[in-house]
Amino acid sequence: MGFKPASETGLATEPLWLRYRENFPIARNLIYLNHAAVAPLSKPAAEAMQALAQEVLEYGSLQYDRWMNTYEALRVAAARLIGADRSEIALVKNTSEGIATVALGLDWRPGDKVVAFEEEFPANVLPWKRLETTHGVFVEWLSIHDPLDKIDRACQGARLLAISFVQYLSGFRADLEAIGEICRRRNCFFLVDAIQGLGVFPIDVERCHIDALASDGHKWMLGTEGCGLLYVRKDRQETIEPVEFGWTNVAGYADYASGDMTLREDAGRYECGTLNTIGCYGLRASIEFLLEVGIAEISTQVQALGDQLVSGVRPKGYEILGNRTRANGAGIVSMRKPNVDARMIVRHLRDRGILAAPRQGWMRMSPHFYVSPAEIERVIDLLP
Repeated sequence: MGFKPASETGLATEPLWLRYRENFPIARNLIYLNHAAVAPLSKPAAEAMQALAQEVLEYGSLQYDRWMNTYEALRVAAARLIGADRSEIALVKNTSEGIATVALGLDWRPGDKVVAFEEEFPANVLPWKRLETTHGVFVEWLSIHDPLDKIDRACQGARLLAISFVQYLSGFRADLEAIGEICRRRNCFFLVDAIQGLGVFPIDVERCHIDALASDGHKWMLGTEGCGLLYVRKDRQETIEPVEFGWTNVAGYADYASGDMTLREDAGRYECGTLNTIGCYGLRASIEFLLEVGIAEISTQVQALGDQLVSGVRPKGYEILGNRTRANGAGIVSMRKPNVDARMIVRHLRDRGILAAPRQGWMRMSPHFYVSPAEIERVIDLLP
């Protein structure tokens, strides 16, 4: 897989970022603070994809059984990552496809209520707005900063609540366990967009009573674009109809002449055709790598890097978006300087080998665990 556990290398006493630094060659070229957009591949992911590309170059689909084994291994790794069963994992293109599968697959009736949040990325806003016009669904829009008792009241009589684990702009990390308890008690379907937290912060779908979860692999999971995960709780699968239908949704998909329309008995019923094989190779390798490093250890490091950014930029006159705490902080920190265009600062840093992102008037930074505290200090020093 291209890495060895710390116990085998004798580096267990080294800082986490240094212990696994060799798995991120990008660190030789850039201080990469843009994992909330598109992350660089981890070395294990790149090597797995390169090996498959070479194999197909030389032998085509001769080793097709290995491809099938990789799909299964990815489902198993993803299930481990979120505390699910592999039968609850579908392989999808991206977060949007996962959310849309749930949004369009439920049997909506006019007047049904959805609880959603104003600060969300469009992938978790537009499907609910569309349901308002196409199915007469009522959406109650809350703020992620609303107290739990307001969320509780909103969930009374609601069919579904949709929220991001971590908000794409502010980096606010939701209390999934508390919100999940509300949804369970109110019999409200709980859907989580996990793309900005999965791979960095622990998620347990059972403890949080999550009914469905979607995430692409190209951000904090360090995989490639176009390969993601959809979790659907086993006892919810019969209530969500596949909206994309192709040859692999059905149980007998390997028998091309069957014509039997019986759906697969697991979340594979939401996979409607040939998968992104090379993406699956990369995402499997990357998730297994992250699990080996340890999600709890990664979250501690990422939280510390975010805190370091906040404490370092404030004395230079930068405003931080949101009120970051130990409970709600994540890997995303957005900042701005009064009367200075954030895009100009991003260009200034880019010219010096530091990659951040301009977002809605803010400069967003998102370091992963392999970025060193010294690099964060360099970034702070170079800020205007």
